[in-house]
Order: sequence, then C-alpha cells, then structure tokens
Amino acid sequence: MRADLMQYFSARPDLKRYLRAEPYWYRILARRPERLEEMEKEARFFNGQTWPQRVSRMNQGVGMTIQLLNLLKR
Repeated sequence: MRADLMQYFSARPDLKRYLRAEPYWYRILARRPERLEEMEKEARFFNGQTWPQRVSRMNQGVGMTIQLLNLLKR
C-alpha cells in the first residue's frame, strides 16, 4: 500500500479499524487507491456514522429517557 494512504489511515483510527475488520480493502487500495472514497462510505456505515444510524440512536436514547421519566412519574 502507498505510504500516503498508510499515513492517512494512521490519522483516522476509525478507518484503520474498518480496514483491519475488512482486509480485502488492503488489496483493493493497493491496486486502485482512487477507490478510497468508496471505502470511506462503507466504513461510515460499518462504524454507525451515517445520518439514518445517528437519528436511530438518538431516537432510542429519547425513547429510553421518556420511559424513565414515565416510570418516575408513577
């Protein structure tokens, strides 16, 4: 893999974690480094950083808070 990509992954631990979980990306990026953006999209989904995943987590947190407040009201 190119040195600039390795340095980029060193600065981005979330991408490094995804790269270690999905090692086929080593081979893909070694041959075609322009696919880095595609890998970043998959990594965001893997790490739960997409907009729908964030909204879902927020809704779960709000729901649990509401349930807790209702429990305390009784």
